[in-house]
Amino acid sequence: MRQITASGQTVEDAVQSALKQLNTSEDQVTVKIIDEGKKGFLGLFGSQPAIVKVSLSDNQLQIAEKYLANVTSQLGVDVEIKTTTKQNEVTFELTGEKIAILIGKRGQTLNALQYLLHLVINRKSNQYYTVVVDAEGYRARRKETLENLANRLAGKAVSTKREVSLEPMPSFERKIIHSVLQNHREISTYSHGVEPNRRVVIKP
Repeated sequence: MRQITASGQTVEDAVQSALKQLNTSEDQVTVKIIDEGKKGFLGLFGSQPAIVKVSLSDNQLQIAEKYLANVTSQLGVDVEIKTTTKQNEVTFELTGEKIAILIGKRGQTLNALQYLLHLVINRKSNQYYTVVVDAEGYRARRKETLENLANRLAGKAVSTKREVSLEPMPSFERKIIHSVLQNHREISTYSHGVEPNRRVVIKP
């Protein structure tokens, strides 16, 4: 459960400050008033701020963790799941034996798990969450591979003076390609096709 202590001139001000920091809405939290505050003489002298503790429910995260544990168990893989949240991004880090089964060819199985967890978490939530499912550092290794691939194929596009199409990728991987080449002076990039076969094209 994520929680934060905030203060304000009134209880409502303190609650709104906490909601802004947690990037969520009031219906997704529980509020505990620590100090209702005091206005003070003429509203100026001797005033004390209101203090509240606001907790964000982890119910959806717990449901998602249970769902992920069930799916990996059905695949015959015993994993340890570490869940971390940063603002509106939730990361599930998987470790264990037979982890390659969960990654799949070019991360396809891992991407499928990530998509399913995205649906589970956002299904009953008023707050939109981005979901990342990683397995023993695969995402970082894949990012490095894509960056190297992007630079190599950009060079090919420049030397041949022809467009180069990459393999179909999910949107978050295409974003890596676009990002690493965005300041390249000799080429431009765009996405082409329809999901799930949408791909990046590098154009001289």
